[in-house]
Amino acid sequence: MEPSTRREFLQSSAILLTSVMISPSFKAVGYKPRLSFSTLGCPDWEFSKIIDFAAANHYEGIEARGIKRELYLPKCNEFSSAENIKTTMQMMEDKGLKFSDLGSSAAMHFPEGAEREKNIDEGKRFIDLAQQLECPFVRVFPNIFPKGQEKNATLDLIAKGLLTLGDYAKGSKVTVLVESHGDLVHVDDLEKVMKLAENQHTGMVWDIVNMWGITKAPPGKAYDRLRKYIRHTHIKDAKSKDGKMSYVFLGDGDTPVFEGIDALAKGGYNGYFSFEWEKMWHPEIAEPELAIADFSKKMIAHFNKR
Repeated sequence: MEPSTRREFLQSSAILLTSVMISPSFKAVGYKPRLSFSTLGCPDWEFSKIIDFAAANHYEGIEARGIKRELYLPKCNEFSSAENIKTTMQMMEDKGLKFSDLGSSAAMHFPEGAEREKNIDEGKRFIDLAQQLECPFVRVFPNIFPKGQEKNATLDLIAKGLLTLGDYAKGSKVTVLVESHGDLVHVDDLEKVMKLAENQHTGMVWDIVNMWGITKAPPGKAYDRLRKYIRHTHIKDAKSKDGKMSYVFLGDGDTPVFEGIDALAKGGYNGYFSFEWEKMWHPEIAEPELAIADFSKKMIAHFNKR
């Protein structure tokens, strides 16, 4: 080997070695994503089919967001009595599964009054159920902010509701999480709510695409601001057409969802990457047998190749 060629070889080898040492692959460091999926994606499945499919497709968790189109989980047969809960928990254990999150419909943006109290009460009932199911999280949310109400007042209401539920959860192993959803998707607003509602039993669900679809904020930068509050995630992909987002299989969209996924992994996130295929709200999208199986394959392949 000529001296100059040898020197170039050694220099390039040193650069390559340094880059590997600085940025080890996920595979090299043994990072294994914990996968769950929301039952929003399979609204017509029996509970037995949900857990059978999860176990067969490398999932560890189930995010319960309704069963057989019943969204108020305490009404579902699987959770309607202590005996039924015991049976449900045994079914989950037999399949090596855990509940990753309970998705309530409790909205925190309503002004004081009967509607707000109804939503706070739903949040409390879900906290009680989560404790029985050994489920660590209950999801709440805001939707579109009320017209005619100053935004800061709405943010204060969301924080107050989250804090009320966090206080209710004291003494349990349950944490109440507000989702980046509806009009609550800007980093500044989320950060303000979380600071106001800071509590041992509060946190947030980061829906990467919900946020990016409206704000176009780079997920990596959003994560840097919000990472201390993120306890759970909703993962999906979408394509933008004529100003509207349509859901597609992971990796087939034009969103930077993998930037967010990688930021979580590199930041040491140890929660679930929970697939949210919104079949309940969008019946035209692909069937759950296809979408849920595809998600786990794509996630496993992504982390194995890095």
